[in-house]
Amino acid sequence: MGETIAVLGTGAMGAPIARNLVQAGFVVRVWNRTRGAAEAIEGVAVADTPAEAVRGAGLMLTMLTDGRVVAEVAGDALDGAGADTIWIQSSTVGIAATERLAQLAARRGVAFVDAPVLGTKEPAERGELTVLASGPKDALEGCEPVFEAIAQKTIQLGPAGNGTRMKLVLNCWLVTLVEGLAETLALARGLGLDPSLFLEAIAGGPLDLPYAQLKGKLMLAEEFPASFKLRLAAKDARLVVEAAERAGLDLPLAETIADRLERGVELGYGDEDMAATYRTSAPPS
Repeated sequence: MGETIAVLGTGAMGAPIARNLVQAGFVVRVWNRTRGAAEAIEGVAVADTPAEAVRGAGLMLTMLTDGRVVAEVAGDALDGAGADTIWIQSSTVGIAATERLAQLAARRGVAFVDAPVLGTKEPAERGELTVLASGPKDALEGCEPVFEAIAQKTIQLGPAGNGTRMKLVLNCWLVTLVEGLAETLALARGLGLDPSLFLEAIAGGPLDLPYAQLKGKLMLAEEFPASFKLRLAAKDARLVVEAAERAGLDLPLAETIADRLERGVELGYGDEDMAATYRTSAPPS
């Protein structure tokens, strides 16, 4: 029987992570606010409380919505933690929240590994995430079997907090790409062109990106099954702006994109894929 790990949060990312850990031989306990989402995962034990999930587990992984929720859940969960428990914090929560969570871990005497992931639902299901791992060296070594089970690549980034910083850098690029693509296709349609010709024009050349082709097809079809919800992308974009302000940087494009994604949420597109930001700019059909 393998090592026991508690997975707290079994949404679009947490559920496939839990499944892959089961397949890798871990004993997996899960907790989720909506119990039905946890009970749908085969091979796991479903706990009634976060503390129950963590009690006796050597590892605890949080994959939750934001810093406030992580702090609330972890406050309970750590009541069940032991002296050797390692907390793998994989939610995207921003720099300030990560610092608060690291302080919480220190007060409760558990090792804290800041390890957000790059990838959405489909890569998570395939075990092909990229882990942005940061934290104490011995704790990171203890997490290696977890990372091998859920990811195709792990990048070691030094002290805890650097994983979150790199996730924000990557998210800055991601939301810039998606919003830029949305407005480009909207412009093509507004000028009376078939916007699919843009994707055809860049295909295979130096301007092409697989992600642009993927999200562009959703925009052209105006169908947005959620791989990564727009409201979560808007939250992450705002975390980028906060990080820039904290660093004393003036990044007007990042702020404009955050505002634009938030506008899409206000218009009712928040539970659709982030590519639904296209709806905010597209001319009437």
